[in-house]
Amino acid sequence: MSSENERPASDKEELEHIREKKLTELREKKQEMNDEPVHVTDSNFKEITEKHALALIDFWAAWCGPCQALAPTIEELAREYTGKILVGKLNVDENPQIAECFQVFSIPTMLIMKKGEEVDRIVGCVQKKYIEATLRKHLE
Repeated sequence: MSSENERPASDKEELEHIREKKLTELREKKQEMNDEPVHVTDSNFKEITEKHALALIDFWAAWCGPCQALAPTIEELAREYTGKILVGKLNVDENPQIAECFQVFSIPTMLIMKKGEEVDRIVGCVQKKYIEATLRKHLE
């Protein structure tokens, strides 16, 4: 019986590649199941939103007062809806491509995404109960 040490280099490399891929997937899954909003960027937006049945993505900026006022609500929603809805935050200053693609011209704006498609949008600093009512429409 051969041991792993006797495998050809290509087999070892393939196993290491598979191992790294699985570790990356597990790290991403852990982050998504965390009770904090997921950091969404231009490069991972499509993958994140297509992978989840329902996602709430908060478009914000550090200089935006209403965005800062809404931040605790977004964090509460992330905790309360862990495992049901992915809650993410996308900084529009650092990730202008997605903001432009979805024509986000005013912040805060929250997009509700179902399997990668926008199904609803909330603009402005609104009460938590309004966000939850909008989310419930899409959870059913």
